[in-house]
Amino acid sequence: MTQLKPQELVEQALAASTADGQVTYVTESSEANLRWANNSLTTNGAMRSRQVVVISFVDGGAGMAAGTVARTGTPDIAELVAASEQAARDAGPAEDAMPLISEAPEGSGNWDAEAAETSINVFAEFAPALGEAFGAARGRDELLFGFAEHQLATTYFGSSTGLRLRHDQPTGRVELNGKSADFGRSVWAGVGTRDFTDVSVADLAAEVQQKMAWSQRRIDLPAGRYETLLPPSTVSDLMIVAYWAMEARDADEGRSVYAKPGGGNRIGERLAQLPLTLRSDPHAPGLETAPFQMVGGSSGSASVFDNGMPAPPVDWIRGGVLTNLIRPRAWALKTTAPATVALDNLILEDPDATASPAEMIARTERGLLLTTLWYIREVDPQTLLVTGLTRDGVFLVENGEVTAAVNNFRFNESPVDLLGRSTEASRTERTLPREWNDWFTRAAMPMLRVPDFNMSSVSPAS
Repeated sequence: MTQLKPQELVEQALAASTADGQVTYVTESSEANLRWANNSLTTNGAMRSRQVVVISFVDGGAGMAAGTVARTGTPDIAELVAASEQAARDAGPAEDAMPLISEAPEGSGNWDAEAAETSINVFAEFAPALGEAFGAARGRDELLFGFAEHQLATTYFGSSTGLRLRHDQPTGRVELNGKSADFGRSVWAGVGTRDFTDVSVADLAAEVQQKMAWSQRRIDLPAGRYETLLPPSTVSDLMIVAYWAMEARDADEGRSVYAKPGGGNRIGERLAQLPLTLRSDPHAPGLETAPFQMVGGSSGSASVFDNGMPAPPVDWIRGGVLTNLIRPRAWALKTTAPATVALDNLILEDPDATASPAEMIARTERGLLLTTLWYIREVDPQTLLVTGLTRDGVFLVENGEVTAAVNNFRFNESPVDLLGRSTEASRTERTLPREWNDWFTRAAMPMLRVPDFNMSSVSPAS
C-alpha cells in the first residue's frame, strides 16, 4: 500500500473538517547518528518518523475554542479530525482566541517538493576524521566518548484560511568528551551544525586535548565569588533561560524578572552595562530557522491561533536595553503592544568587542575559566535566580595562563543580573548549548567576563 504524501494528509484533514476553522501540519523527519566510547564507534543508525497534528477551532456560542490531537505515522485522518474537534468542544472558550492567519508570510517554501532527507552519508568525512582522533587519543592514553546526530525535518502546514507553508529544518550536533584512563579527569567540546560540512573533528579534538593537558594539575578552591570567564556554551545556556522567561504576560502581571515594580514591564530599562544585543533572526547564517510560527499548543509565549504568523528578526535587548518581549496576538491586543513571535535561535553580541576568548584569557590576572554548566534549575522567577553545577573542567587562570584544574562548584546566579555585571565580552561565535541542546541548538554567543560569579558551594561532581 502506497503511503500518502504529507501534502495529501494535510489536504485530507482540511477537507474532513466540520469545525469553524482548522490548522493541520505534518512533519517528516529523518535522522542519522553515530555514538562512540573508549576510542571506538559503538553504534550508528538511521531512522525516519512522521507526526500529524490537527488543530480544530470550534465556536460553541460562548467563544472560539481550540483542540489539538497529534498522531505518529499515517493515522486514520477522519478519526484524527473528529478527535481534535471533540477536544475543542470539550476545552471551552480560549482566552487567546483570534482570527486565524490568512496572509502567507515570506519564505513559505515549495509546497509541492518532496521532503528533505538525511542519511548516514552525512558523516562521510566526519567518521574518518573521528578515527584519526581515536588513534591520537590512544597515543596519549586518553579516551574519547561522544555522539554526532543529524536530523532533517520538513513540515507541511495548511490552514482552512488557505495557507500552504513548508519549512525544511536541518539540525546537527556533536559532543566530544575526553577522559583520562582512570576516569579521574573529564573535559568537553561541542558544536552545532546544519550539515556537518563545517565541523572540524581536528579542532574539537585539539580543544579536548588542550583541556586534558590543563587538567593534569589539580588544586582545590573553596566556594565564594570569583572573577569568571564564561565561554560561549555556558553563556548560551544562561541566555536561553533568560529568553524563555521573556513572556510579556508574565512580566505585565508581575510574575517575572522583566516585571517593573509597581506594575508593567521593564521594556526601555537598561539591563546590561555593556552595549549587548540579544536577538533572534530566522535568516542568521548557520542558524536559519522557520520564518513563521508553528505550534501545537498555546502557552504564554505562543498561541495556536497565531499559527502561520510571520516571525521576522527581533532584538530582545538592544545596546543593553530591554526592547521586546514575546507576545502572542491576543495579549498584544489587550495591552496595545506589538505582537512578537519567539524564534528558534538566539544571538548575543557586543558590537564593540574585538577580543577572542583566548585573548580574554591572556589578560586575566586571576580567575576561573569554565567549560560547561548542567542541571540548571530555576529557583526564583521574580529575579530569575537559577542554580546549577559546573561540569567537565573548571580551570584556574593566573597571569594570563591556565595553571590548573580546580574542583566543581554549585552556582547561584541570575542570567539577567549577570548581564548587568559583565565587564567584557569577546567576539561572538556559533556555539552549542550543553544543557539545553536536546531542545535548542542554534546559538551564537561571546565569552563573558563576570568579576564576581557566585560559586555557592563546592560540588563533588566530576
